[in-house]
Amino acid sequence: MNAFELFLFVLLGIGAVIALMTTRFISLSFQAFVSGTPISFFNIVGMSLRKIPPRLIVSAYINAFKAGLKNISVNDLETHFLAGGHIHDIIRAMIAADKANIPLDWRQATAIDLAGRDVFEAVKTSVHPKVIDCPDQGGFIMAVARNGIELKVRARVTVRTNIKQLVGGATEETVIARVGEGIVNAIGGSESHQEVLAAPQNISKRVLEKGLDAQTAFEILSIDIADITIGENIGARLRADQAESDMRVARAKAEERRAMAVAYEQEMLAKVREAEALVPKALAEALTKGRLGVLDYQKYQNLKADTSMREALAKAD
Repeated sequence: MNAFELFLFVLLGIGAVIALMTTRFISLSFQAFVSGTPISFFNIVGMSLRKIPPRLIVSAYINAFKAGLKNISVNDLETHFLAGGHIHDIIRAMIAADKANIPLDWRQATAIDLAGRDVFEAVKTSVHPKVIDCPDQGGFIMAVARNGIELKVRARVTVRTNIKQLVGGATEETVIARVGEGIVNAIGGSESHQEVLAAPQNISKRVLEKGLDAQTAFEILSIDIADITIGENIGARLRADQAESDMRVARAKAEERRAMAVAYEQEMLAKVREAEALVPKALAEALTKGRLGVLDYQKYQNLKADTSMREALAKAD
């Protein structure tokens, strides 16, 4: 194979590749044309050069146009794709919103998508409300009525998406937390647990009146009490704990008074011993100065011995 033949072979290969790519672009352009949404051949080639999948843009544009969304341009689709958006989900969501008479324009839909929310799921939830368990991971919401009886409650919250507040609005976790807080407040404001058990729907009514869905991405349609169970007598337990605490305080104070009495007694005994230690000195001084006679001293000794004997007999008994 000489140089000319090699050059001709390479040229034919390049031509075949260009023809294949051109055929693909022509096919997409023709598909758009027969669908009533003409897109120029050079525009499709430009998409490929800008690393935008032409088939995705053409398919989305045709679907939007056929569904009556004629205000969406090819340039809008390309811009949103380059911004990291999900073209297919946006078009599906806008078609579903248009069929359900839910106001959703292109700017709002793209903002929701770029914010990380599933815009199609949001529209679907607007049409078919969903139920959220409160609390969301099993268990119960525990609250205490004014008579001290604990109630364990499980609720189910029916919500639908609020499209206007989906960007920047609070999520499901906030709705669950607010509903739980409202249930605790409603039960805490009841005079007794019998009142709550007799009319559990009053809990839902009080909670709904608080407007818990404000600044959230959802609109609360209803709050239903799925389960309510009587728990412990918290009031009685608290009173028992308080009584035990008071008893400990009283014991501590009594022990303090006893210790003070013992200390006072020891102090008095020390003073008595101190006074007794001065008696021999006083006797010696009295004998020396003639204030105490020998007979008187003998009587004192006899009295002292008699007292010691009686104390010894008393201890023996």
